[in-house]
Amino acid sequence: MSEAETGSDPGADPGRESDPGANPETEPDSGATSDPAVWGGKRFVILIYVALVAVTGVFGYIIGLARPENLDPRLLGVISLPPTPAGVALYGMLTVALVLGVLLLAVNYVSQRYDTAAVDGGEQE
Repeated sequence: MSEAETGSDPGADPGRESDPGANPETEPDSGATSDPAVWGGKRFVILIYVALVAVTGVFGYIIGLARPENLDPRLLGVISLPPTPAGVALYGMLTVALVLGVLLLAVNYVSQRYDTAAVDGGEQE
């Protein structure tokens, strides 16, 4: 039998069976996991950011369908967008993406330059 048929690693102990769970490339990707290392940190924040921008687009589209009388979306107060459902959705998405994006970049900047040694008196874990 070849190594591909047995599923063994050429560098592994020959007397020991290969554990398919030991290699993350062989595990099927279910798409959902409760592992905090996978959903923690920046990846989770980016997921929430994208979800908020998408939800804003949906609500903007719904508001555009209602067609309020004084609906005149202006991006950054300068760029006039059409008062159509797509225009209002685009306005909402770009506005939320810009505001949240600037805030997230500021938080990221500060978090990367945060000196724990200076705050904790030189003690680090």
